[in-house]
Amino acid sequence: MTLAHIPHLHYIWLVVASTIAGVMNAMAGGGSFISFPAMLGVGVAPVQANATNTVALWPGQLTSVAALRDDVRRDLLPTVALTCLVGGVAGAEVLLNTPQSTFFRLVPWLLLGGTVLFGISGPISRWLRSRATHPHAPHSIPKLGLAAALFPVCFYIGYFGAGGGFLAMTVLALFGVENVHELNAMKVVAALLSNLVAIVTFILKGAVVWHYCVISMVFAAAGGYVGARWAKRTNPNVLRAVIVVTGCTIAAYFFWKQA
Repeated sequence: MTLAHIPHLHYIWLVVASTIAGVMNAMAGGGSFISFPAMLGVGVAPVQANATNTVALWPGQLTSVAALRDDVRRDLLPTVALTCLVGGVAGAEVLLNTPQSTFFRLVPWLLLGGTVLFGISGPISRWLRSRATHPHAPHSIPKLGLAAALFPVCFYIGYFGAGGGFLAMTVLALFGVENVHELNAMKVVAALLSNLVAIVTFILKGAVVWHYCVISMVFAAAGGYVGARWAKRTNPNVLRAVIVVTGCTIAAYFFWKQA
């Protein structure tokens, strides 16, 4: 029996999970590790749960871009934007054409993969910051090569997304973007645009469960406000460890459930 069969409790669970997800996203990221399983827990089919969760968490990305707009690399924006639009649509289309049973079998692997990406983002972020203190001579970034490397990342964001922003940041760093603020801004842009076209695709194909989506969106936004106020008072390493443990625990639960 799922929580959806217990009157009102499924709404309470979704409210709590969405609020926690909003707090996590504002403080460090990783909110999907909570909100996506919550959608499954209230009885939404796996593919629709992923689509609905993507729509619910997207407004938080929009506000982040507004705050980071001064650090966006205008010279790279056309290449990144076009790649995100194509990759995000492709990922969304493949998701919607994935059988529910197949996607459900992929869920623990996707959660585990996203958790691993999130876990290693800390050490690599520190490496990126160390590069920024000893910058190399500016050089031209090959736009075609950047697009080719970003496309699978944008596809992944459109398909599932957890940890995708970090992958985009890593690709940009490997192609020579060294300023940490620019990397962070372009990471958010990549996630925003890839998810935007995925969301449009999900809506047009009727894959969004709106009554759950609206609830999750409202309380994730509330959690994001609270998380932003707490962010500076929380040890980021402790928070990152908690999120990694949570992600691994949830992935283990889905592995066990499928055994």
